[in-house]
Amino acid sequence: MDQPGFAIFDTAIGRCGIAWGAAGIVGLQLPESSDMVAVRRLGQRFPRLARATPPVAIGAAIARIAAYLAGASDDFASLALDESNVGAFDRAVYRAAQAIPAGATSTYGEIAAGLGDPRQARAVGQALGRNPWPIIVPCHRVTGADGKMGGFSAPGGRATKRKLLELEGALAADSLPLFAVRSDP
Repeated sequence: MDQPGFAIFDTAIGRCGIAWGAAGIVGLQLPESSDMVAVRRLGQRFPRLARATPPVAIGAAIARIAAYLAGASDDFASLALDESNVGAFDRAVYRAAQAIPAGATSTYGEIAAGLGDPRQARAVGQALGRNPWPIIVPCHRVTGADGKMGGFSAPGGRATKRKLLELEGALAADSLPLFAVRSDP
């Protein structure tokens, strides 16, 4: 990739941000209340990066993310993610989340069990709370036991999580998830 940096871009759910480095996408930012807030948050998350024009590969990723948030289907599996600041447990959790297809959900406990220890549901939730790539790594598809929404640390919290699940058809308006799928990473 060209020079590392970050950019803000338009989507159907608001203006998002993306940060990149030599190895790929470093982070994704869901919409904030304003561009100023988004730029400030990206600057806090990635203090060594400055606002820049996205290189071709990042421009293509932006187009895919924007299309997805407008209703297109995409699993983002081919996007290069820079995992250099992500620990092994978190990487395993993110891979399990990426295995959940659009329109389906799994639970923190199911992911923990799939990773070998069902008692680690809280640790799975904490890892997902640190997810640097929401949407690309679909942490919104992971719910609490019995389909409860659970937390969502991205801007907008549970309302954003609900909006993303509704977009994918995993959630009917004002209801609990319609179905779930077990994830076996």
